[in-house]
Amino acid sequence: MVVGLGLASGCSTLRGSDDNAVANKTVVVTGASSGFGRGMALELARRGANVVIASRNTSALERVAQEAGTGKVLVVTTDVGRAEDMEQLARSAIERFGNIDVWINNAGAGALGRFEEIPLADQLRVVNINLDGVILGSYHAMQHFRGRGRGTLINIGSVEGRVPLPYQATYVATKHAVVGLGSALNQELKLAGHRDIHVVTINPFATDTPFFLHSANYTGHAPRSVLLDPPEKVIKAVIGAIERPRAEIAVGWKAKASQASHRVSRRMTEAAVAAVYHREQMKQAPPAKNTAGALHDPGGEGGSIDGGNEERIALEDSVRRLKH
Repeated sequence: MVVGLGLASGCSTLRGSDDNAVANKTVVVTGASSGFGRGMALELARRGANVVIASRNTSALERVAQEAGTGKVLVVTTDVGRAEDMEQLARSAIERFGNIDVWINNAGAGALGRFEEIPLADQLRVVNINLDGVILGSYHAMQHFRGRGRGTLINIGSVEGRVPLPYQATYVATKHAVVGLGSALNQELKLAGHRDIHVVTINPFATDTPFFLHSANYTGHAPRSVLLDPPEKVIKAVIGAIERPRAEIAVGWKAKASQASHRVSRRMTEAAVAAVYHREQMKQAPPAKNTAGALHDPGGEGGSIDGGNEERIALEDSVRRLKH
């Protein structure tokens, strides 16, 4: 979120980067059944990478593999919060393709609502997916990379890992932790003199993916955000990070402006984003029933990159204005 907020479909081919940079590399992508992960998997496959795709939803992964249209996509059904699943994911990738060049910890989940009103089991599951999953993936990736002397680990953080937002407290906590993990791992690599092993944290702004509809929601209102970025912006940033890794990447001007504003004036920035989000989520969004979303059961999760949230929110606002 930027201070100025209070004041003022499918993945297409991404241009401006070199296909050869990922051709024949082996890339693991968690959370590949929808959203960023699905888009990353399809784009990497298009560029000739060996892609190992993981999520809880086997049928959705198989649809991704089919759409990719290449024999270089490996489907591995995985719950990122289960240690044995993540160990098997790493093992399967190495057995099939010989090594891992890039590991992308993309799987993520949210729980919306006042902190004390969200069931504890849901909040712990958010931690399990967003933090345990990243630690497990990072552990297996770093062990492999240290053994090879090279590799790139990419963790999907969030602008909320730098700038907190109300009604998403546990999600915010996990993303702060992901940002901290990346910084600490980079310190260790520098101390050990590893120049060819990279750890990248990607911090997107709020993005129009199925994330909101898959999240647990105890706000009493339909899930919302404002000024959503298109998912292609984040997918392009991730592909770019494989080609030119940097320790931390804020995606787009809104993410950059939010983080810069927070560095200059933490109190003003947090007050502004809290006021905007409170109005959008708790005042203007239409009523909705409480739900645990896809936290504990993926159900029909998966299948799309774009979440259709902008169209839905615009329609909800039109109905609200007509009523008033």
